[in-house]
Amino acid sequence: MKPVKILGLALGLLFTADNMAVETPPPPQLVPTPVAASPARQPSGIIPSSPTLSAASYVLLDDATGRVLAEKEKDTRREPASLTKIMTEYVVLESLKVGKIKLSDMVTISENAWRTGGSRTFLEVGKQVPLEELLKGAVIQSGNDASVAMAEYVAGTEGGFAELMNHTAHRLGMHNSHFINATGLPHPDHYSTAYDLALLGRALIHDFPEEYKWHAEKWHTYNGIKQPNRNRLLWRDPTVDGIKTGHTDNAGYCLVSSAKRGDMRLITTVMGVNGEELRAAESQQLLSYGYRFFETKKLFGANTALSKPRVYMGTEPAVDLVVPYDVSLTLPQGQYKQVEATISVQHPLKAPIQAGQQLGVMRATLNGQVIMEAPLVADKAIPAGNLWRKMADGVKLKVQGFFNKAS
Repeated sequence: MKPVKILGLALGLLFTADNMAVETPPPPQLVPTPVAASPARQPSGIIPSSPTLSAASYVLLDDATGRVLAEKEKDTRREPASLTKIMTEYVVLESLKVGKIKLSDMVTISENAWRTGGSRTFLEVGKQVPLEELLKGAVIQSGNDASVAMAEYVAGTEGGFAELMNHTAHRLGMHNSHFINATGLPHPDHYSTAYDLALLGRALIHDFPEEYKWHAEKWHTYNGIKQPNRNRLLWRDPTVDGIKTGHTDNAGYCLVSSAKRGDMRLITTVMGVNGEELRAAESQQLLSYGYRFFETKKLFGANTALSKPRVYMGTEPAVDLVVPYDVSLTLPQGQYKQVEATISVQHPLKAPIQAGQQLGVMRATLNGQVIMEAPLVADKAIPAGNLWRKMADGVKLKVQGFFNKAS
């Protein structure tokens, strides 16, 4: 079947409706999750090689699609230092979201939290501090004492909180990460990767957009002590709004950063850099590379009807199939005209059909490579029809099956 145009799609993308059964991909948790690709899989001659950095490992991640645009040893396990606190924050915010705790809760500071070494918010033993203040202390100023106090409040002990961290990491697809504590203080079994931490940053941005705004704050004051956010990019690039720095002697200098320019957000992780100034400079190099040679464009909005296939044995003869979220693509600049998209729909579709039930899949390809796929779901429920409708459509399907076999 020749491709047919679908009205309303930008860039004149072409869709082919294949009446065939399709595999059901798992629905992504955030936004469309395409096949990950490195620069080596891009069409040759389109973009230059990614910057050569001194970082032991790094990754440049496109937020809209989750696609890796550049990387070096992105899956190599390394000590994450205070980048750990991104996960600490995420777990605390999840507890807030389900109503187990509130930002206004008063947390009593234990001696254990007070004694935690490293960067500090300068909490006092026995004092009650609002949970929101502790969160900001960990996010903006990287307070280890604030992180431990929150961990103890949420899970009873820091060890119990680490179990929640590891469960969350597994759910988010951070398959090369393991956490022992809430701070990032060194431990041989405490590790993560550049890619995993970028995934975590992406999840934080999407799942908690209001609280994420704290990461752009440059200063934090508590107990009369004003301390700066250690992310130097906040002072240099107005499009940077996070995310977190880290440093220990073994880990070196680390940074997960994110910037948004127009509709395009990029996330970077650099690990094992030899210097605070250098980690900012190399993170900026990755961001500049991504914005200079790639672009993000929205193909269509959430719940845009992309297909209207026939429904048998139901109260209605057809159903609109939609992707339940915005669909965007990030590609080397100038490549969108070469993108083709196909729609595959299960056949035959029989009622009853539930609203939101996946009935097909949309795939976008560039030069024969799948770069994104998204589920197609029913926009509404189609109940089963009456006995006459079932009998009539049953006959139609048998006749169609006979002729299909004959051909």
